[in-house]
Amino acid sequence: MSATSEPVVRVGVGVILTSKQHPGCVLIGQRKGSHGAGKFALPGGHLEMYESWAQCAVREIKEETDLDLDEHELKFAYVTNDPMEDEGKHYITIFMQASVSEGQVPRNMEPNKCEGWEWIPWESLRTKENLFVPMLHITRSGFAPKFES
Repeated sequence: MSATSEPVVRVGVGVILTSKQHPGCVLIGQRKGSHGAGKFALPGGHLEMYESWAQCAVREIKEETDLDLDEHELKFAYVTNDPMEDEGKHYITIFMQASVSEGQVPRNMEPNKCEGWEWIPWESLRTKENLFVPMLHITRSGFAPKFES
């Protein structure tokens, strides 16, 4: 790819993680060291060549949180169109959803990219400031994750 190549739209996968131990909450972290630094976001990352959305979600969750997910339990949740003109980036973000098995605790596996993980009530995110663009778009869309009772 030459330096004069046209920019391309990239595909990101965000993972909405829920837990019976944290009713009504999702796992979020504060980004650092890359675009969107200081913003709150779900775990996730770039879709790799020939990877399914679920495979990407499983891989990213393991890399970022050390949590184990079953690829077959991941469900499509939502998609957002996320131009970030001020950063010269444009993403399509595919959101997948899964529940964390009892006893699993997220760990911050990439402290150079994330301040840490915490369980936050989804409803509080609808008005939270400082959200990463895809997170801002999904929370303001009216979408609501499915929570186990």
